[in-house]
Amino acid sequence: MSSGEPSEKRSRLWLVLLPVIVFAGLALLFWKGLSGSPNEVPSALIDKPVPDFLLHPVEGLGMPGFADEDLKKGKVTVVNVWASWCAPCRIEHPLLTELAKRTDIQLFGMNYKDEPQNAVEFLSTLGQPFAAVGMDRDGRAAIDWGVYGVPETFIVDGQGMIRYKHIGPLTAEAITGEMAREIDKAKTPLPQGGT
Repeated sequence: MSSGEPSEKRSRLWLVLLPVIVFAGLALLFWKGLSGSPNEVPSALIDKPVPDFLLHPVEGLGMPGFADEDLKKGKVTVVNVWASWCAPCRIEHPLLTELAKRTDIQLFGMNYKDEPQNAVEFLSTLGQPFAAVGMDRDGRAAIDWGVYGVPETFIVDGQGMIRYKHIGPLTAEAITGEMAREIDKAKTPLPQGGT
């Protein structure tokens, strides 16, 4: 038995263990990344002006569409991104109806990648909580807003600054807790130049 044999065995052992260690490390990183709440994904648009956009009305709905200028008229606006084909949107819809009863905000809907007749049927069946509904048929406005998927809800202050983003369906707890606090915060204008 030569003296080089134990070091050769250690080298081979490291060659065998190295991929296992790397795989375990990557698996841990992926697990850590996936275990967080999607609502905690930060948005680069917080405390930034809403992007320039124009959303035409949903054909057949009889409601106005809206544009970036409509979000700069002094009133806090909650913008909900929804679609008729979105099951979680159906679940959160009664909460939007309750939220729309607040007199200190306006609730606008951004209909995402939908067919107009499906959007009309959705709101005819579940109720119409929105003061305005704009059609984002190709999803371009949603991309500019940083939307990951539907539903998502934004709070925009009266100067057109995005102050908060909720990813996923709203819950009663979110509306009475975090959303209520963020709406109150949005009533106070940001200092000039952002935060």
